[in-house]
Amino acid sequence: MNSLSNICIVDDDDIYQFMVTKTLESLGLAKKIIAFSDGEEALNFMVENLNNENELPDIILLDINMPIMDGFQFMEEYVKLIPKVSKSIVIYIVSSSVDPVDIERAKNISAISGYIIKPTKPGELKSLIEKLKESGRLYL
Repeated sequence: MNSLSNICIVDDDDIYQFMVTKTLESLGLAKKIIAFSDGEEALNFMVENLNNENELPDIILLDINMPIMDGFQFMEEYVKLIPKVSKSIVIYIVSSSVDPVDIERAKNISAISGYIIKPTKPGELKSLIEKLKESGRLYL
């Protein structure tokens, strides 16, 4: 399996960040993993690297409930940036929330590709990336 260029984890849970990072590394699914503890940090990174395709992530795994800027606030700002972003980025909400309101809200944001309920299993991440490759949404 070819490795991804970049995967971005936006989640305030250090243990979750560590677990996903180790899973991606052990499965050989990422060359570079970038992690942020809130949406504002991630958004600032995106703005700073708008024209730097090598630094921008291919996939963002985005939590909803975070301090400073939550996942939905991040998406409100990110949607405004999409015309300026130099490549297509696949975004998945990854949350422990099973609230139908959150799930429906995520479905109504066209830039969000899906909603994954935590905890994620290693096979889920591998399957997700393989499906994105097969569908042509991820070019590696």
